[in-house]
Amino acid sequence: MTQQANLRFILSHPAYFIACGFGSGLSPWAPGTAGTLAAWGLYLLIKPGFSDLQFGLFLVLCFAFGVLAAHRTGRALGVADHKAIVWDEIVPFWAVLLFTPPELVWQAAAFFVFRIFDIIKPQPARWVDTHVKNGFGVMMDDVIAAGYTVLVLALAARVLG
Repeated sequence: MTQQANLRFILSHPAYFIACGFGSGLSPWAPGTAGTLAAWGLYLLIKPGFSDLQFGLFLVLCFAFGVLAAHRTGRALGVADHKAIVWDEIVPFWAVLLFTPPELVWQAAAFFVFRIFDIIKPQPARWVDTHVKNGFGVMMDDVIAAGYTVLVLALAARVLG
């Protein structure tokens, strides 16, 4: 699809717009990384308006909506986990940032560690990615990557701190 056709597609339904990360998933270069970068910027803008508990509840709602949006978008694109779907990077990375110290160096480390786990998909993320071909599977393998990321950062903080 051309960029104009991509834009028409994501604007044709709110689920597509959300699932494609407000357009960040249309990046011709590493859309998952572009979606994670968008998540980082959006987090810095929206998190200050929430307490940690409120943000946690917001994440649960975003996950649930993401399951539906990713499923609908994947069905429309003919690929359950199409590369343009990046909401599955955005919501889990917001969760990672919620548990990450606010210093830039920690957030940058979180970004790189999350991208590594998202790309290599350690078990059980690989199993979910391979066997659960619906919106839940699309979202869940990145939730697992987020869990690994938080664990690595917690261990690093303990060793360094």
